Amino acid sequence: MMLRLLFARPFRQGRRVAALALVLALACLPPLAEGDDDWQDLHERVSRGELVPMTTILDWLEVHYEGQVLEVELEREEGRLVYEVEMLGLRGQRVEFEFDAASGEIIGIEGVGIDDMRRRP
Repeated sequence: MMLRLLFARPFRQGRRVAALALVLALACLPPLAEGDDDWQDLHERVSRGELVPMTTILDWLEVHYEGQVLEVELEREEGRLVYEVEMLGLRGQRVEFEFDAASGEIIGIEGVGIDDMRRRP
């Protein structure tokens, strides 16, 4: 299963839009196949607290990194759900962040110039 949303807005302004788009996409997607209601299961799991809301992931990124959210994906990898967020850095670099959807824990960062995107205290 993969759900992909594309964005090209400043991160600070677009994070709520990204989260809302993901929620709406989950709520409005037709079943992938007859009898397949994965989207509804995902929505219910977020409501029950089994999965971290996308807003939590985007809020964390906003606190720690500067850039624009380009793409948000929810994928199933090796039996677990993973949020993937691709961002465009201030120098034009593309960085992909992966988060465990159940815990919200960051499980990977790929890209060049990642330290240039880090917010400094």
